[in-house]
Amino acid sequence: MKTAVCVFQPSRSVFAAVCMGFASVALAADPVVFTGAPVAVGNGTARVAVTANGMNEPESVSVVMSKDALQGLPAVQGEKMVWEFSLPMPEAGPPTGYDHVVLDWNPVGHIPEGVYNVPHFDVHFYLISGGEREAITFHGEGRELAMAAPDPQLVPAGYVIPPDAAVDRMGMHGLDPAGHEFNGQPFSHNFIYGYYKGELMFVEPMVSLAFLESLPEITSPVKKPQRYSYAAWYPATYRIGFDAGKGEYTIALQDLERSD
Repeated sequence: MKTAVCVFQPSRSVFAAVCMGFASVALAADPVVFTGAPVAVGNGTARVAVTANGMNEPESVSVVMSKDALQGLPAVQGEKMVWEFSLPMPEAGPPTGYDHVVLDWNPVGHIPEGVYNVPHFDVHFYLISGGEREAITFHGEGRELAMAAPDPQLVPAGYVIPPDAAVDRMGMHGLDPAGHEFNGQPFSHNFIYGYYKGELMFVEPMVSLAFLESLPEITSPVKKPQRYSYAAWYPATYRIGFDAGKGEYTIALQDLERSD
């Protein structure tokens, strides 16, 4: 009897260890979502969501908008052409390197004419603080430094930075001329990089209102620079999708990779 017990006990231990191993794998594969405080946009809300893996590493950083957010959006009022919605990052969850997100609603678009002059959203994921962003200006004595060209390693191959794409409280915009909107097709979505004083300090998916209203589900590759100015988790792809069950749009930085 004692011999039988000795044989049986290790078997239970091995079985338990195997079960614990499977449980650990399941836990590691189960993502956790951390959300920032929702902000009123249109008739709905928008918020930041960070999805983390079992090792507490960010897998995606997203702006999630309720379906009603596309209704009741403000129109141009006098000289006010852009409406800003500052979205806080989640208070919990893994660090991503992004300080805050600014969702810009452009009811009549912006320059270049014939390209981006359609209603659309600019989704800025800033690597600098809100105070630093507010101080960005391309006027006065510091204009030359503000508009300093970034190191070519900070600019993805093929991207251009037009001088007239410098915007106060925002930055200089690096554009991808290979986008459909520069090649005879209507603007739907594209990916922008932002610079100030020669440093890369935001990444930005852009998406038209019409494209969101089409209830899309797309994932596009991101053209990446050779290096970055700030330590953060940078996307290899971005996704624009609509979840009919939840009634939510998602604009996400995905397949994140750490850069120090």
